[in-house]
Amino acid sequence: MLKSYKYRLYPSKAQSLLLEQTLETCRHWYNTCLAERKEAYENEKRSVGKFEQLRKVRELKRSNPYATNVHSHILQVVVQDLDKAFQSFFRRVKAGETAGYPRFKGRNRFDSFGLKEYGNGFKVDGRRLKLSGMGRLRVRWHRPMEGTIKTVRVCRQAGKWYASFACEVMERSLQPTGQSVGVDVGVHHLLATSENEIVDNPRWYRNAQAKLRILQRKVSRRKIGGSNRRKAVSALQCQHEYISNSRKDFLNKVAHSLITRYDFIALEDLHITGMVRNHHLSKSILDAGWGYLKQRLADKAVEAGRHVVLVNPSYTSQDCSNPNCRRRHSLSLADRWFECACGLSIDRDVNAALNILWVGQTHWDGSTDNSLRLSQEAPPLPWHSPYTPRTSRGRWQV
Repeated sequence: MLKSYKYRLYPSKAQSLLLEQTLETCRHWYNTCLAERKEAYENEKRSVGKFEQLRKVRELKRSNPYATNVHSHILQVVVQDLDKAFQSFFRRVKAGETAGYPRFKGRNRFDSFGLKEYGNGFKVDGRRLKLSGMGRLRVRWHRPMEGTIKTVRVCRQAGKWYASFACEVMERSLQPTGQSVGVDVGVHHLLATSENEIVDNPRWYRNAQAKLRILQRKVSRRKIGGSNRRKAVSALQCQHEYISNSRKDFLNKVAHSLITRYDFIALEDLHITGMVRNHHLSKSILDAGWGYLKQRLADKAVEAGRHVVLVNPSYTSQDCSNPNCRRRHSLSLADRWFECACGLSIDRDVNAALNILWVGQTHWDGSTDNSLRLSQEAPPLPWHSPYTPRTSRGRWQV
């Protein structure tokens, strides 16, 4: 399997200039290929394929003085990136979604280039990354890299440079624990499990909005094209990067904890794209990072040999989780406590997590794949009720 390792680069001033020149050359080449495809279809009703444009890389290096010193693999990866953009466009058209035709890239809209073969254009030289035509770049090796390096992607984020290595590693399955869990994600709580574990929502973006307003106000008051505006934009980008990194770090730790402790994890198959159309909840939903958590759980499950199942979320919050009851109630979003005539009194999110686990274990045909790398066969796990009568309102003994 392929695993990505991302490291911070510290290029010198001369190397930073070469990296920016390479990005600019790739951006112009991307726009040229896009214009060729667009004009060929509009004028001749002809489709220009990937391999046809790959054959033009050699001609570009001979005719363009800026592309002469750029490795041919970098320019070939640009063509592959454009082809992926068109494949995604056609997939969305067939699915009836908002298509979004590939766009021409402006000066600040193209921030990465790649090399596709280790030893041909790039290699790790001691503690440095050696790139063709740019020399040896300093790297902050904050963790060891495992496996065989296949490709590298150099990207610029908020004025900083990073290198992402794609490495081929062997799968290392964890020891089975025999435990299963249902996970309910939400806005009030980030998630609640069927084991009565509740993780509060840190609300990264909402807590940082006051500072973001100040930084955004500074950008809007600076003169367009001036150096002070570039500095203000850089400060705003750094703040957004800090929020994104904080969210990813927290969700990565949550996913690691769940994968380490449980063999079987049941999640809701939420249609996040449709849910964010609700303007009252869209900011909170996107700030919670449900999609990122779901994808991380699926990816880590493949590596660890765990089972992750996506189930239909219909009525999981309204049905009683008591196996002998299953009565359906009508609840609003303001109702945070679930009480049933059968005697069950439990937190609403924990009740939903119990139902999610039950559906994931007993109704495998109702679960969905959703294009994630999930197991296609549910392990035979018996149903067990993880709750006992509560001792005080708001807490259960597990």
